[in-house]
Amino acid sequence: MNPIIVLGSGLAGYTVVRELRKLNRDIPITLVTRDNGDYYSKPMLSNAFAQNKDAVGLVLTKAADMAKQLDIRLLVETDVHAIHRDSKRLDTTSGMLEYDKLVLALGADPIRIPLQGDAADEVLSVNDLADYAKLRVALGAAKSIAIMGGGLIGCEFANDLATAGYTVSVIDPGAYPLASLMPEKAGRQLLEPLSRIGVTWRFGTSVQCVNKATSGYALTLADGSAMQADIVLSAVGLRPRTQLARDAGITVNRGIVVDERLCTSDTSIHALGDCAEIEGKVLPFVLPIMHAGRALARVLNGEDTKVVFPAMPVVVKTPAHPVAVSPVARDAVGVWQELASGRGVKMEFIDALNKLSGFVLTGEYAGERNEMAKRLAV
Repeated sequence: MNPIIVLGSGLAGYTVVRELRKLNRDIPITLVTRDNGDYYSKPMLSNAFAQNKDAVGLVLTKAADMAKQLDIRLLVETDVHAIHRDSKRLDTTSGMLEYDKLVLALGADPIRIPLQGDAADEVLSVNDLADYAKLRVALGAAKSIAIMGGGLIGCEFANDLATAGYTVSVIDPGAYPLASLMPEKAGRQLLEPLSRIGVTWRFGTSVQCVNKATSGYALTLADGSAMQADIVLSAVGLRPRTQLARDAGITVNRGIVVDERLCTSDTSIHALGDCAEIEGKVLPFVLPIMHAGRALARVLNGEDTKVVFPAMPVVVKTPAHPVAVSPVARDAVGVWQELASGRGVKMEFIDALNKLSGFVLTGEYAGERNEMAKRLAV
């Protein structure tokens, strides 16, 4: 019997394996990863520095222990070159592998915007433990950090690094923080609290050029202004890893397209996590990954199971001004309404059917997320 093969050792890959093992100890499982296979919490990467955690300290379980606990074959530091769907084989740097069912938990890559300058390739991004280790080394001699991007990851890193005593500048072409997740009134709530801990905001522009300077880097912005920084960190977003699936002829849109059973256009291949797109949405957050992993485990165990996502508010790790948001689709038709304001804001999104379909809570209201989630689920 050929094994179920899972590609990826992040939260998505390990979750589906763990959940499947709860249901079935006998199915042979091989997990293939291009990393070292250690298990850690990726969301911790953006708030680990103020907690004085280095890359080693973020590891929850070593790869060998994961393999033993889950009774799986684990192939680490292995690249997959191609999926041969007709023969159900994978061409990898560890040899040719045969599968019965294949699970794509490939994750996503940082978006790299084109930059000019002789130090453009020295701009850092943090998407895994190895990236975080590089950042930790760079931070040792640094005092100032320029962060490209004022979205979720950019704001979390800004809060974390400013709390640790660094001078932080956030540069974003939008008009306010977290613009892709919430309306302007809510996003602007972060400006003053993060400014108090040492964050400087530069909106309406972007970094165009990064050059080496006598000390650190010289940045030229699109509005013609200039600034200096010891580190330049890109946090402009993630792009689902889809090329392997695309090359194999599997349907891809923004992510690898799956149905409610997490099945791709090939019935022997499934996908979940940051690389997958379900009902037109890519859901790169912990709660949807956990729900998808549980559902897919049942599917792989031969059960007719559909993934059902409950209300899943996103908690933004900005202790200077806490945020909880249940985002609405980019093309959603409706209106944001303010329910309360004070040391923060409480807002709801009423859609075209006059139903609550999203909310945002900041500051003193962030703790009401469970209550709002219940209303959303009705």
